[in-house]
Amino acid sequence: MRYIERVLEPGEQLIHASKIHWVIYVPGMVIVLGAIALFVVAMAHPQLLWIALSGFCAAAGFFMLFLAWFKRWTTEIDVTDRRIVYKRGFIWRHTVEMNMDKVESVDVDQTILGRLLGYGNITVHGTGVGMEPLCNIEGPLKFRNCVTAR
Repeated sequence: MRYIERVLEPGEQLIHASKIHWVIYVPGMVIVLGAIALFVVAMAHPQLLWIALSGFCAAAGFFMLFLAWFKRWTTEIDVTDRRIVYKRGFIWRHTVEMNMDKVESVDVDQTILGRLLGYGNITVHGTGVGMEPLCNIEGPLKFRNCVTAR
């Protein structure tokens, strides 16, 4: 059961659920591809150094992929008709909630690649203090529209 489903208040409705974009897997995939290239070199020139280096890179790449998957799996960004809820973490949980009445503006920052692939960074500004920037979020414009269209 998702975190938002457990904390919805009576009569509160979920408007939009978002998550971290798959682009966070790219660094790990690049390292795994580098490990494959090193392994090919190791097969052409069988030396212990190349084999060990390719094994180390493969282990590091798969570890980075696991961390990216875990971060994506344990992060929830939701918009309800009353509030914005951001939750990350598994055992240690960090949640930030902001009532819709307190939202002043929503900033969306997208790079060229972010615009092409559909991800970006969101900063919610509220009265007094704002939320921490939400990085690499899927569909940032849809998220902003759900917050500002109330």
